[in-house]
Amino acid sequence: MSVTYHPSPKLMPGVATPELTISTVGGQTWRLPDQQPQNFTMILFYRGLHCPICQAYLADLEGLLDKFVAMGIGAIAVSGDPEEKAQQAKADWGLKTLMVGYGQSVESMREWGLYVSDQAFDYEPERFAEPGLFLVRPDGTLYYAAINNAPFGRPNLKEFQQMLGFILEKNYPTRGMG
Repeated sequence: MSVTYHPSPKLMPGVATPELTISTVGGQTWRLPDQQPQNFTMILFYRGLHCPICQAYLADLEGLLDKFVAMGIGAIAVSGDPEEKAQQAKADWGLKTLMVGYGQSVESMREWGLYVSDQAFDYEPERFAEPGLFLVRPDGTLYYAAINNAPFGRPNLKEFQQMLGFILEKNYPTRGMG
């Protein structure tokens, strides 16, 4: 049997992304329309505190954050975890500067085209989003999306950061709009 993935109709390259308003560790409310990066806002959706692969991935992002910021790219990591688990992830994973958002609804996960998984092990939440990495232009349109249906196979962030240098230098266009 073949299963076809259908991205959210709202989630198309070159088109305005879905709304995203999320609470962050530290008590702020983060709204995508309020972001004013020079080049892109990077939204990294992660599975949650239960995921050791997410821990390593967000630690990699934390280590590259200064380089991304120098390139005019703002970043946030978002999950459906409750506040307490997001606080624990930020503290235990050593995420000192990366903004961490929490409480994403399943409806929002689906609007962003993320795969949603049901609990398979006792340590997992009842429902959670699988990973996704998105670049959103300052005008709110989608430039890039990488969506995974499992915790593995995500873009290598160091290579991704290097490719972003090329993209910015060459003013590389948004692809996949046809």
